[in-house]
Amino acid sequence: MRDLDDLFLAMKKSRFRSRFRLSTNEQRYLQEKTLPVILEHAQEFLLERIAPERPKNDGKQTPMRGHPVFVAQHATATCCRSCLKKWHSIARGIPLNNEHIDYILAILERWLRDQGTSGYRYSEEQQRLFEEPFC
Repeated sequence: MRDLDDLFLAMKKSRFRSRFRLSTNEQRYLQEKTLPVILEHAQEFLLERIAPERPKNDGKQTPMRGHPVFVAQHATATCCRSCLKKWHSIARGIPLNNEHIDYILAILERWLRDQGTSGYRYSEEQQRLFEEPFC
């Protein structure tokens, strides 16, 4: 697992990871539900979709949009076990433990907090770029 400052610096240099932003609807949802509730959703998604030893549909289990957590997962390379291995040195083929889950939640929280203060919004045309999965 990586130092978060180092990780976020590396993600800024990635053309793919750095292009993710919350849509207006996702931003609104985050504000309405509040960050603690969104992080509860994140934990549920992680436990269901990422944590098992061999997740169902690994590499395709995280939608590209529709919930702030999904966007955050792609932006932070916490969307599938391959990305977790490549970016975070979390081995495939083992169930995620509480330490892994807490680490991923800290990453998602930091990214979501940054989005909440950035004020940047993609145009409708830019949003369409995210409709096709790349993971």
